[in-house]
Amino acid sequence: MSALAQLFKHLPESIDDTHAQRLFHGRGHAYEGLNHVTVDWLPPVALITLFAPEEQADLESLAQVLMTKLPACRSVQLQHRYEKSGPVDVILGREISELEITEGHLKYHIRLGQARNTGLFLDMRTGRDWVRQHSQDKRVLNLFAYTCGFSVAAVAGGAQSVLNVDMSSTALAVGRDNHRLNEQPLEKVGFEKLDIFKSFGRLKKRGPYDLLICDPPTFQKGSVDIVRDYAKILRRLDQLMALGATLMLCLNAPDLSREFLIDQVAEWAPQYRLQGEIKPPAVFVDAERKGLKVLIFGSEGSGDI
Repeated sequence: MSALAQLFKHLPESIDDTHAQRLFHGRGHAYEGLNHVTVDWLPPVALITLFAPEEQADLESLAQVLMTKLPACRSVQLQHRYEKSGPVDVILGREISELEITEGHLKYHIRLGQARNTGLFLDMRTGRDWVRQHSQDKRVLNLFAYTCGFSVAAVAGGAQSVLNVDMSSTALAVGRDNHRLNEQPLEKVGFEKLDIFKSFGRLKKRGPYDLLICDPPTFQKGSVDIVRDYAKILRRLDQLMALGATLMLCLNAPDLSREFLIDQVAEWAPQYRLQGEIKPPAVFVDAERKGLKVLIFGSEGSGDI
């Protein structure tokens, strides 16, 4: 029997099927023969994502298991991430492409089959929780904001203001809808479609900021190469941030360690010291330590996390 057919053994015994979550994470290389598979619960959709092809019969068997294990499941879908556009097929149940999911007490729009990513990165749930817990009365700068999940969490945590910056007007529009979905006051929130590396002067005029959230892509042709570009942000922090500010710096590159971030801050922003690290949810087992890294840095007066 194939490894995929045995995947059900690795699913949680008990699942809160009212909240979005990852159910299985093979990308951390902790499960033999399953490095190319993830399973997400996006109520009422179970989403299997493959980074390499699998036998249809095994996929259908897994879909049946998910339908049985998740009473609220109405659709099991499959994303082919090994194909350029990442198309999504329905394996079992009905076609559902747009939905609203709940994470904690907050809601987010999810879209399936329209892009390679759904609109919310589940491995950053603990990061959003941290932002909600540390945003009271803060002026927040959210760089590479995508669909503004951190912004929603910050406003929920009592932020004074949030400025979301991203090059995608489509993603920012979804972010605006996410704030509306949670009935949050939009007068606290700004949305700027900008190339960050060409817009530091404009960001400075909107500052200073008490909390920086920086969650960049590893590489985007013509816009971001994080090995080269993290320094461009860090060396301008004195222009952007208030005294006593806090930094939440994220790194998604599998070939770069947490020490890359620590060394970059030491070289380009030595006034900030490492205060802590936010680990992804426990399901994101990472045997090779190549997964998401999220580090918290503070300047003098910022306090400990």
